[in-house]
Amino acid sequence: MISYGRSPESAAKAVLYVCADRGRQMPSLAAERALAEGRAFAERHELTIAAVVTDRYGEPDPGRRPGWLKVWELAAAGGIEAVLVRWPAAIAPVVVREYQDRETRWVRGHGVHVRYTWLL
Repeated sequence: MISYGRSPESAAKAVLYVCADRGRQMPSLAAERALAEGRAFAERHELTIAAVVTDRYGEPDPGRRPGWLKVWELAAAGGIEAVLVRWPAAIAPVVVREYQDRETRWVRGHGVHVRYTWLL
Protein backbone atom coordinates (compact mmCIF):
# COMPACT_ATOMS: atom_id res chain seq x y z
CA MET A 1 0.00 0.00 0.00
CA ILE A 2 1.02 3.57 -0.61
CA SER A 3 0.24 6.30 1.89
CA TYR A 4 1.50 9.86 1.82
CA GLY A 5 1.05 12.77 4.21
CA ARG A 6 -1.46 11.15 6.55
CA SER A 7 -1.16 8.15 8.79
CA PRO A 8 -2.14 4.89 7.05
CA GLU A 9 -5.21 4.68 9.30
CA SER A 10 -6.57 8.07 8.19
CA ALA A 11 -5.57 8.11 4.51
CA ALA A 12 -8.43 7.74 2.05
CA LYS A 13 -8.33 4.34 0.37
CA ALA A 14 -8.52 3.91 -3.38
CA VAL A 15 -8.43 1.13 -5.91
CA LEU A 16 -6.22 1.67 -8.96
CA TYR A 17 -7.99 0.23 -12.01
CA VAL A 18 -5.95 -0.50 -15.13
CA CYS A 19 -7.48 -1.58 -18.43
CA ALA A 20 -5.08 -0.59 -21.20
CA ASP A 21 -4.65 -1.48 -24.85
CA ARG A 22 -1.71 -3.76 -25.55
CA GLY A 23 0.35 -2.28 -28.37
CA ARG A 24 2.13 -4.64 -30.76
CA GLN A 25 5.65 -3.26 -30.35
CA MET A 26 5.54 -2.48 -26.62
CA PRO A 27 2.61 -4.47 -25.21
CA SER A 28 3.03 -3.46 -21.57
CA LEU A 29 3.78 0.26 -22.05
CA ALA A 30 0.22 1.58 -21.64
CA ALA A 31 -0.38 -0.48 -18.50
CA GLU A 32 2.96 0.60 -17.02
CA ARG A 33 2.10 4.25 -17.67
CA ALA A 34 -1.34 3.83 -16.12
CA LEU A 35 0.22 2.28 -13.01
CA ALA A 36 2.89 4.97 -12.70
CA GLU A 37 0.38 7.79 -13.19
CA GLY A 38 -2.03 6.22 -10.72
CA ARG A 39 0.65 5.89 -8.06
CA ALA A 40 1.84 9.46 -8.62
CA PHE A 41 -1.76 10.71 -8.43
CA ALA A 42 -2.28 8.82 -5.16
CA GLU A 43 0.87 10.40 -3.74
CA ARG A 44 -0.18 13.94 -4.72
CA HIS A 45 -3.65 13.48 -3.27
CA GLU A 46 -2.68 11.59 -0.11
CA LEU A 47 -4.50 8.41 -1.05
CA THR A 48 -3.65 4.87 -0.02
CA ILE A 49 -3.84 2.37 -2.87
CA ALA A 50 -5.67 -0.52 -1.23
CA ALA A 51 -5.70 -2.65 -4.40
CA VAL A 52 -4.54 -2.63 -7.99
CA VAL A 53 -7.10 -4.25 -10.27
CA THR A 54 -6.42 -5.02 -13.92
CA ASP A 55 -8.40 -6.20 -16.91
CA ARG A 56 -7.46 -7.22 -20.40
CA TYR A 57 -8.39 -4.57 -22.93
CA GLY A 58 -11.08 -5.44 -25.45
CA GLU A 59 -14.42 -6.08 -23.71
CA PRO A 60 -16.42 -2.84 -24.12
CA ASP A 61 -18.89 -3.58 -21.31
CA PRO A 62 -17.10 -3.17 -17.96
CA GLY A 63 -19.83 -5.23 -16.29
CA ARG A 64 -18.46 -8.25 -18.15
CA ARG A 65 -14.84 -7.82 -17.02
CA PRO A 66 -13.58 -9.73 -13.97
CA GLY A 67 -11.42 -6.83 -12.78
CA TRP A 68 -14.21 -4.28 -12.95
CA LEU A 69 -16.46 -6.72 -11.07
CA LYS A 70 -13.80 -6.67 -8.34
CA VAL A 71 -14.08 -2.85 -8.30
CA TRP A 72 -17.85 -3.28 -7.82
CA GLU A 73 -17.19 -5.66 -4.93
CA LEU A 74 -14.79 -3.25 -3.22
CA ALA A 75 -17.15 -0.30 -3.71
CA ALA A 76 -20.16 -2.22 -2.41
CA ALA A 77 -18.20 -3.37 0.66
CA GLY A 78 -17.48 0.25 1.56
CA GLY A 79 -13.74 -0.18 1.89
CA ILE A 80 -12.71 2.41 -0.68
CA GLU A 81 -13.41 6.06 -1.30
CA ALA A 82 -12.09 6.37 -4.86
CA VAL A 83 -11.40 4.47 -8.06
CA LEU A 84 -8.33 5.77 -9.86
CA VAL A 85 -8.57 5.35 -13.63
CA ARG A 86 -6.22 6.74 -16.26
CA TRP A 87 -9.06 8.15 -18.40
CA PRO A 88 -12.76 7.49 -19.10
CA ALA A 89 -12.01 5.10 -21.99
CA ALA A 90 -10.42 2.71 -19.48
CA ILE A 91 -13.90 2.22 -18.05
CA ALA A 92 -15.54 1.90 -21.47
CA PRO A 93 -14.74 3.01 -25.03
CA VAL A 94 -16.05 6.39 -26.11
CA VAL A 95 -18.37 4.74 -28.65
CA VAL A 96 -20.30 3.20 -25.75
CA ARG A 97 -20.39 6.27 -23.53
CA GLU A 98 -23.52 4.96 -21.86
CA TYR A 99 -21.37 2.26 -20.19
CA GLN A 100 -19.02 4.91 -18.80
CA ASP A 101 -21.97 6.88 -17.43
CA ARG A 102 -23.67 3.78 -16.00
CA GLU A 103 -20.55 2.61 -14.17
CA THR A 104 -19.61 6.05 -12.88
CA ARG A 105 -23.14 6.52 -11.49
CA TRP A 106 -23.05 3.07 -9.89
CA VAL A 107 -19.81 3.60 -7.98
CA ARG A 108 -20.86 7.13 -6.98
CA GLY A 109 -24.06 5.62 -5.65
CA HIS A 110 -21.87 3.61 -3.28
CA GLY A 111 -20.00 6.71 -2.08
CA VAL A 112 -16.96 6.13 -4.30
CA HIS A 113 -15.51 8.87 -6.52
CA VAL A 114 -14.01 8.15 -9.93
CA ARG A 115 -10.74 10.07 -10.29
CA TYR A 116 -8.89 10.34 -13.62
CA THR A 117 -5.12 10.27 -13.27
CA TRP A 118 -3.84 11.16 -16.73
CA LEU A 119 -1.87 14.37 -16.81
CA LEU A 120 -2.12 16.65 -19.84
